[in-house]
Amino acid sequence: MKKIALFFASIVAAISFMAVPAYAEDACDYYNGPDKDIICGNHDEEDAEDKVGTIIKAVLGIVGIIAVIVIVIAGIFYATSQGDAGKISRAKSAILFASIGLIISLLSFAIVSFILGKMS
Repeated sequence: MKKIALFFASIVAAISFMAVPAYAEDACDYYNGPDKDIICGNHDEEDAEDKVGTIIKAVLGIVGIIAVIVIVIAGIFYATSQGDAGKISRAKSAILFASIGLIISLLSFAIVSFILGKMS
């Protein structure tokens, strides 16, 4: 009885692994939605590269702006610390970390621009 059950289980397993062809091209003839070009593969690869590049550059630009704002605020804290050692060290470390973040952001922007330039 176990051999028969094992035989049928192996047949079911073998059948379940058989590939059934999907005719996605036929579905594109009937689909008229807003993303028809993307779904049916009628898009241009440069469009995706441009969109990704725009998003990455925008994010890096925002990070750079935030780093500059932090440097300005830390500079104000440094100028108004009135000789308090704790406030001075906090302001200096904020300026240091914001400067490092700004340098990393600029280098990232340069790397992304270089890579996107080579892809075009």
